[in-house]
Amino acid sequence: MAVDIRNEVLRRVYMVLFMVVLIALVIFVKALKITVTDGEKWRDKGKNLYVAHKSVEAERGNILTEDGSLLATSLPFFEIRFDLNSTAMSEDDFYDNLDSLSYCLANFVDNSYTVGGMRDRLLQNREAGHRNLLIKRSASYLEKEMISEFPLFNKGLYRGGFKVESKPKRARPFKRLARRTIGRVKGVENPFGLEARFNDHLTGEEGKRYMFRAPNNTWIPLNDLTEIEPEKGDDIVTTLDINLQSAAHEALLRGMNHHQAESGTAVLMEVKTGAIKAIANLGKTDDGYFEVYNYAIGSKYEPGSTFKLASIMALLEDGHVDLYDSVVINRGKMKFYEEEMLDASKESMTMDTTTVRRAFEISSNVGIAGLVNKYYGNDDKGQARKFIQRLKDMKLHLPVNIEIDGEASPYVKEAYNKDDKWSGITLPWMSIGYEVELTPLQLLNFFNAVANDGQMMKPYLVSEIQHFGHPIQKFKPTVTARQIASPETIRKAKILLESVVENGTAYKLKTSKYKFAGKTGTAQIDYRKFGGSRQNVKYSASFAGYFPAHDPVYSCVVVIRNPTENGFYGGDVAGPVFREIADKCFAQKIELHRAINERPKPTLVSKQLPTYSVGNRKDMSKALDYLGLPYETHTDNDWAVLKTETDTLHVFNRKISEEVVPNVVGMGLRDALYILENLGLEVVVNGAGKVVLQSIKSGTKVQGQTIKLTLK
Repeated sequence: MAVDIRNEVLRRVYMVLFMVVLIALVIFVKALKITVTDGEKWRDKGKNLYVAHKSVEAERGNILTEDGSLLATSLPFFEIRFDLNSTAMSEDDFYDNLDSLSYCLANFVDNSYTVGGMRDRLLQNREAGHRNLLIKRSASYLEKEMISEFPLFNKGLYRGGFKVESKPKRARPFKRLARRTIGRVKGVENPFGLEARFNDHLTGEEGKRYMFRAPNNTWIPLNDLTEIEPEKGDDIVTTLDINLQSAAHEALLRGMNHHQAESGTAVLMEVKTGAIKAIANLGKTDDGYFEVYNYAIGSKYEPGSTFKLASIMALLEDGHVDLYDSVVINRGKMKFYEEEMLDASKESMTMDTTTVRRAFEISSNVGIAGLVNKYYGNDDKGQARKFIQRLKDMKLHLPVNIEIDGEASPYVKEAYNKDDKWSGITLPWMSIGYEVELTPLQLLNFFNAVANDGQMMKPYLVSEIQHFGHPIQKFKPTVTARQIASPETIRKAKILLESVVENGTAYKLKTSKYKFAGKTGTAQIDYRKFGGSRQNVKYSASFAGYFPAHDPVYSCVVVIRNPTENGFYGGDVAGPVFREIADKCFAQKIELHRAINERPKPTLVSKQLPTYSVGNRKDMSKALDYLGLPYETHTDNDWAVLKTETDTLHVFNRKISEEVVPNVVGMGLRDALYILENLGLEVVVNGAGKVVLQSIKSGTKVQGQTIKLTLK
């Protein structure tokens, strides 16, 4: 009996053991199948089902003008999607709200669908297992708020499947103004402008949010909040004045259209600080003129006659010439080795000699080049090196290092350098702005230094960086050269620049409202290609200068490339654009106008003094005392008349009788009414001002008549 029990127990133990071994074997085979046979399948599935910390883009900082106007900002837009198979969405919730949701979406979001068509679309996508159906790609904040209140969507992310992702867009409220200067980062192969240079500040710090990846690579937030909030980027405050920027842009656009030019640029800078107040760049496209490139900073060119200022300053600095020294013009023609140089001025073609000042005023190529070649062209003594050194003293060989990337380096040849292709004609041609290259901004920086009495300032575009309105970094004006030339040379250079406008190539541009100074420039593009011919060639027209001439506040350069209609000279093409910008500055900026009390008070002549005013003597004395006008009183009566003798005011008696009509001509209406009505006269008034005519002659006996007064 005991043996049978033991055998039964052992049998059961073996059976349990067998079952355990069998189950273990099945598990092992299954695990082997999962890891080896089906391993790739499950690994791919695992990639589609996991939770991760995903980055949340921060709001990008703003770019502002000097007064806080927005040049670039990030507007809030949202991408709205529908998770039709959200795990928390019940069948009842979906079907109870399907019709009303379809109605709202078809009527208020996407009217390309009928209500029935939208209903079918939602059903098909739900049956297909879609969890990321696009509802609206770029919804505004108000649109997002409206859609969030639609049936089913108002239940939120999980029960309603309403998914929202912020997609801010960069916007420029002033559209095309300063487009290349403001720049761009997203959507371009090569970021440019202030957006690129200050990208680290503008970007801010990303936030973090837990999301899980559903099938079809769909990321779904685990909650409506971010675990780490993104931090908004810093704001960049520029030196630009939006009103002056608009003025420069419009003036340049008008000039480009009038002359049908290829490209152009205009830059306005504050003389004392180097702050750039406006920078406009326009290039011709099939659709008109747009800011396609920053020519002011990235494009260098042969400046032509505007460079003559540097040449004449070198001659003055070395004491070789003075303003009224004689210079050979040779009727506008001169040969340097085998190349002939010509003048464009008709006046120079009638003269053999003239003064240095007049040669500069009429922009004589022959006059300036002849002087430079005479004093710096002796190769045996290496004189050309002195000329090049003078140009370097004026910092013409250095970039200005503006905050925008892509500045082209200036090109000034080294004397006698074979690599620079130095030749016997290099020096005279350099002196008139050929075989040397500058960007418009580099040229402006030189003229600005002359306007600033020889002190060169670094041009800059950004004044400070702010975080939520609080400055975290400020950029102050920077002096790059204390003195580019002696004060005496600067003084004479200013005289020359003013005389160009008063009597020279820019005389058509002068105005009686204010004085400005500057230099015209006309350069033939690729002139060597055409052997100096003036047929079938392109020109670059320029004007550089400053205003007002007596105490410069702004400097400005305008360069227009390849004008094809209505002239090509700098004074005809670039000069009017400069003048229009200056006019707009004077109209908008009170600091450009001289105060009326700036000069000594002039002695008043009789015609400038008040005369034949009649009224109450005490009131008259009080007014004269208030105005600070000296006068002599000759009466104690209540009524008086004010008369002028030479340059002195006299207060005389005006007799008023109670029996006859008085003379009230010259009185104000209040005093005239007071006197006449107290005498019993009825007064009829016509006009306004002072009494100039009365209908009843003074001295007539008072009998209650009606008297008509004419005022003017």
